[in-house]
Order: sequence, then structure tokens, then C-alpha cells
Amino acid sequence: MADICTQGVDTGFVGLGFAKVAFLGVVQGITELLPISSTAHMRIVPAVLGWQDPGSAFSAAMQLAALAAVVSYFWSDVRDILFGSLDALTRRDFADRHFRLALWIVLATIPIVIAGVALSGVLNACNSPLRSLTVIGWACIAMAVLLALAEIFASHRRSMGEASLADALLVGVAQIGALIPGVSRSGSTLTAALGLGFKRAEAARFSFLLGLPAIALAGLKELWELHKVHLNAHGWSVLAVGLVVASVSAFFAIWGLMRVLERFSAWPFVIYRGLLGVVLLLGVAMGWLA
Repeated sequence: MADICTQGVDTGFVGLGFAKVAFLGVVQGITELLPISSTAHMRIVPAVLGWQDPGSAFSAAMQLAALAAVVSYFWSDVRDILFGSLDALTRRDFADRHFRLALWIVLATIPIVIAGVALSGVLNACNSPLRSLTVIGWACIAMAVLLALAEIFASHRRSMGEASLADALLVGVAQIGALIPGVSRSGSTLTAALGLGFKRAEAARFSFLLGLPAIALAGLKELWELHKVHLNAHGWSVLAVGLVVASVSAFFAIWGLMRVLERFSAWPFVIYRGLLGVVLLLGVAMGWLA
């Protein structure tokens, strides 16, 4: 069993074992791609159950589960962008819509890469102040307010085919907010896309596709960090269980999100996030949560 802090990397998930990590994998998978903050749930669920914090390394590595779910759910889009852009390159057709979207996705990833490198010493460190329940609580409330404003004032008329480079860059900048626990990558990018006037389901599709490189880089980086600290075979097997379970639950989370956005609105997530933030802040103030 690994220590909770292994050479500066938070590896609390190892001590939880297979069953608890599988349970948290379900929670992580569902909340990672819904705009409700997986980090908040990875802090509050273990705290309520009396378990140790699985750690930021677990949350970061679980990005690969989100990647698998997004790629599989939006496979037709991913396939068209990938092969369409490669075909456009061979034809030197740089005006091709698939090539342009692929280029925009790359450019939109640059802001979060720069910010992630700049903050890497704080984000996944043991006992990071950014993972405090107070920070997460206020972040949940702030994002609930922003998502509510997007619902109220946005036009909800544009389709992804009307997206521009400026749209992609703005959503890319919004991804930086995901580095703050409690903000949520899907929450920040969905809010930005809604604010730009996209239809609700189109906003989710646009934000997920733009986030693919950032999700992949975050997950692969954390695997490399765990490799560098020589995580043992038991630790890797525990992580693998979490990844498999989270991948399946994340796929169904996307399916549920798209149904809600197509038929209703983002208001259920606004209300949930707001209440979650209030509960976290009250829990800390009243001593229910440490």
C-alpha cells in the first residue's frame, strides 16, 4: 500500500482499495462530464463516508475515462474531424471545414496548457490549498451564477456549423477555469458556449470536442507523474479499476446530459451546483465537513 503522499504526489486512492475506488469511479465518471464539478464530489463523498481523500492524482488520471467516453459518444464527429482534416492536408485544402475545426481545437488548447504548466506545482501537490472545501464551495456557487446568467441572457440559436475561430478561442480560455477545483471543465466550457449563443445541445457538443486534447493531456500527464514516483503494481491495478468503471459511467453521463439539454435546459445543473456550494460552505462552517 502506498503512502497518501508519494514523493509529493497525492496518491490517496491507493489506500482506499478496489471496492471503494470502483464506487468513486462511478461518482467521478458521472460528475466529470456533467457541469457539476467532479472535484467537489471527490472531496465531499469520501468526507461524508469517512474515507480518506482519493487525491488530486486520482481525479487527474480519471480524465482518461472522460476521454474514452467523449470519443466513443461523439465518434462520428471525432472521425470526421480526424480523417477529414488529414484528407484536407493531403489536398492542401486549408479552407476545409474539418481542417479548420481541427486547427481551432489545437489553438483553443494552448491557453489551458500554459496555465496548467504554470500552476503544476500547486494543482496536484499534497494538501493543495486549491482543494479546500471552502474554495470548492465558492467555485460551485460562482459557476451556478454564471451558468444561470447564460441561460437567461443567451440566444440559444447558433449551431456548431456557425462556430468561428473567436468562439473556439473563447471557449478555450474558459477551460482555464477548470484548473480551479469546483469550477468543472464541462461547466466552464458549456457556460462559455451558451454565452456565445449556441443551442444547448450544440454548446455541449462544441465544448466536449474542443476539450478533447486538454482532457487527454491532463490524463496522460498524471499517468506520467505516477510512473515517475514508481507507483507499485497494486496502485496501478486500483487505478485501472477506477478508470474502467468511470469510463462506463461517464458515457451514460454524456447521454443523460444531452437528453436534458435537448429537451429542457441547464437549470437543473444551476440549482444543483448552487445547493452543493451552499452545503459545502455550511458543512465547513458548522464542522460537519473537515
